[in-house]
Amino acid sequence: MRAIIQRVTQAQVSIANEVTGEIEQGFVIFLGVGAEDAESEADFLWRKISRMRIFADAAGKTNLDLNTVGGNLLIISQFTLYADCKKGNRPSFTKAASPELGKTLYEYFLELARKEFPKVQSGEFGAEMAVSLVNDGPFTIILDTEELKK
Repeated sequence: MRAIIQRVTQAQVSIANEVTGEIEQGFVIFLGVGAEDAESEADFLWRKISRMRIFADAAGKTNLDLNTVGGNLLIISQFTLYADCKKGNRPSFTKAASPELGKTLYEYFLELARKEFPKVQSGEFGAEMAVSLVNDGPFTIILDTEELKK
């Protein structure tokens, strides 16, 4: 699994010009599922993200996690995180999960997040979405379970 985590002061997702999810301070997580992924990758990635200390403490050091600051989550499925641009100019997505597996693991990841943060907001798997956000910092982290487990 791959994730782009952006620390935000606010964010929202819209489908067909209707806002379907919005948050204030917290994380926007763009989540990509690979063809070889399973629930174990979702568990591992969620543990890493949920404990990530990237909010400033009183001394201005990035030392606080999402729970400590009372942050929110907006989680968006994004298979394009598995784009392969090695050949030509048109990305290949053969390393991305099938829609069935992608949706299953995306929903599983949402369940994991909602166990700790009941008010998790999300996009809609497979939908054409418009995401807007204010990146705080800017602070952006890229995680890949394949790389993290090496």
